[in-house]
Amino acid sequence: MFPLAAKIARGLLPLLVLALGALPLAQPVEGKPRDKERWDSKYDTEVYLFGEKPITFLERNVHLLPRGRALDVAMGEGRNGVFLARHGFDVIGLDISAKGLQKAHQLAARHNVKIETRVVDLENHTLEKNAYDVILCTYYMQRDLFLQFKDALKPGGMVLIETYNQDDVAKYGNISGKWALGTNELLETFKDFKIIRYQAYDSGREAYSSIIAQKP
Repeated sequence: MFPLAAKIARGLLPLLVLALGALPLAQPVEGKPRDKERWDSKYDTEVYLFGEKPITFLERNVHLLPRGRALDVAMGEGRNGVFLARHGFDVIGLDISAKGLQKAHQLAARHNVKIETRVVDLENHTLEKNAYDVILCTYYMQRDLFLQFKDALKPGGMVLIETYNQDDVAKYGNISGKWALGTNELLETFKDFKIIRYQAYDSGREAYSSIIAQKP
């Protein structure tokens, strides 16, 4: 290096070090795992996490539901959708987890019925309008979907929803408050529908609300 260039470089070095020291150091990013990865991991077991039998509210009231095309929203491992298929419904299941839906198909095969499934992110998915005779959504809370359910049902179609309510949050803590139904929330949401069945149930270990409502 020429003497003048070396002298200039030596003069600039402290300034360069000072400038670098002023820059923020890169920090490791530890974001939450994506929902798809989280649920695929949970469902990656031979055991059916929520059992193979449908929820009691569906089992007791399936005879009230109009036969036809049924949509199982957040189907998971398929216990409710497969039950509907066994009772003659044409079932389409939506869920973010391909692993869960794979298990739903396995459950359907054991009962000699067929179901259709689609892997979708429900937070960024629009339901087909005027397309379903029944919409089923259990233990999945996404309030903006309730309005979509209304549009997606055919006239005379029915929606069945069940999930935890605020009594569960206060007494048992199975879920956080933001994912729990408020008092009579389902009744208020579907006040323009005919209420076929409604319950607010407390088993002593969990508390949840359930509704079957019919579109005019």
